[in-house]
Formats: sequence, C-alpha cells, structure tokens
Amino acid sequence: MKPLVIFLVGPTASGKSEIAVELARHLNAEIISCDSMQVYKGMRVLSSQPTKRALKKIKHHLLSIKSPKSEFNVSEYREFALKKIKAIHKKGKIPLLVGGTGFYMSILLDGIFPEVGASEEIRKKLYKQAERLGKEKLYAKLRKVDKEAALKIHPNDLRRVVRALEVYEKTGRPISEWQKKRKGIYADYAVRIFGIQRNKAALIKRINARVNAMLADGLVAEVKKLSRQKLSRTANCAIGIKEIKGELQGEYGLAEAIRQMQHNTRLYAKRQMTWFKKDKRIDWVEVGEKDNPAKIAKAIWKKLS
Repeated sequence: MKPLVIFLVGPTASGKSEIAVELARHLNAEIISCDSMQVYKGMRVLSSQPTKRALKKIKHHLLSIKSPKSEFNVSEYREFALKKIKAIHKKGKIPLLVGGTGFYMSILLDGIFPEVGASEEIRKKLYKQAERLGKEKLYAKLRKVDKEAALKIHPNDLRRVVRALEVYEKTGRPISEWQKKRKGIYADYAVRIFGIQRNKAALIKRINARVNAMLADGLVAEVKKLSRQKLSRTANCAIGIKEIKGELQGEYGLAEAIRQMQHNTRLYAKRQMTWFKKDKRIDWVEVGEKDNPAKIAKAIWKKLS
C-alpha cells in the first residue's frame, strides 16, 4: 500500500490551524505548513502562525525557517516539504500538510517542471517594465505568449507573471508547456485532500475578527521591527505590512489601516477559493459557525476510517 499523505486546505481565517491540531491527534500525525508566509522568521503575527499551545500539542514543520530578507520560491518549498514527508513516514506517523497557499499544494501534488534557472537580467527588465507600464501590460503580454498559463495566474500576482515571462524569454517555450512534463507525489502516495468551507458571511466575520486579534497580539510592533530591514520581494507581499506602514508613516490612522487589511484579506480569501475550487480532488467539509475544531476534525477522521 502507498503511504498516506493528507492535506487540509482552505481560505485564510477558515480555522485550518485549530482543526489540524485536533485531526493530528486522531491520526498520530505531524503538521507541515503549506503557507508561503509562515516560513519567515519574525512574522508570527502577520502570517498567523499556530499558537504556542498548538505547537506544544503537535509537532509542526516549516515554520520560521527563513530570514524575511531572503526570497523563497516553490522549488525550495517543494524540496523542504518532500524531505519532511519522508522523515515523518520514517517515524511511523502521517504527514498532515496544512495551509492556504494553493500553488504550494499543486507543486507538491503534481510536481514541478524541469528546472529552468533564473535569469536576473530578464527578471529585472520585466520588473522595470511593470513599474513603468503597469502590471496589467505585463499580464497582457503573458496572455499573448502563453494563454494557458495566464488563465491560471491572477493578473495581480506579479511575481508569477514575471516568472512565466522569464521562462518564455529564456527558453522560447511557454511555461505551461514545461509544466506538462512534471510529476508529483500524487503518483507515489495515497493522497487525501480536505478543504474547509464556511459560508461567505461567516468567513468575512472571522477575517475581520482575526485582523483585530492580530492588532491585539502585537501586529504594529512586528511590522515596525520588520520595517527596519530590507525585506525580500516575497516577504513584503504579506498582508499587513503595506497597510500598517501607511499608518506608521502618518498617511492615515489605525482605523483605516485595519479597514484596508480586512478588505485585502477578504480579496485574498476569494482568490484562494477560486484556486481551490478548480481542483476536483478536494473533499470539501462544510463548517457551521457553532462547529468547534474537535467536531470538524472528528468528521474528517471518520471520512478517513
């Protein structure tokens, strides 16, 4: 029998972290983060890392492993995650991957295309074009050369738009063509994917509450400390950095910073769900407002039994 790997995914603030801890207890599992921001040190509040209590209950991996000054890409994530999956299986436990970064999940499940190294020269040129002409022009360029890739990349996701164009300019072949050559863990493991889904009103309520809780947990101090460093392009994408910086620089008050964070987080959650809904392998779990993490975890565990 193939070794089991479980994913627990869904939009931000859907309650994945709390549910995962309860599920891991049922399964004798260890948790691997599947989140592009939780890898960074000094971003505990911004990336909504699991609480100290949760970390004591269940072993977690790939949290706070990189300096926020460093870039972090899907290739690195895949390499780290594959090693952790194998190490957890060797202990006789089950790897439980938890997060909302759909691209990371996809790269693990379906693999990555044969490595096409970065070209700093092409990349810098493309970012300069984005600054001069606007990211919409770059996205339009991608639609012309690789319509298939453009359909999978959000127009605002400049980093991935640039990468797709970089691969095309460097190799003369669309990134979508390269991606068809990939192979992931879906072929070698027994994979189960569960998605946490809440109704729109409940999720918005949870997002707004989370932002307020982040503020109470030291968000402003964390952003102030990060602002003293030159953050990598990846780390600088964390929702909350730009919004709180505006408040710190006197551009607007704290209430406006909170409003912007809540709005941008809602947009992000919508993009996450658009990504996940395309993957028909996900077994969606409808969650009500009164359903606690233990009850939801037990329902998922029964599906696995």
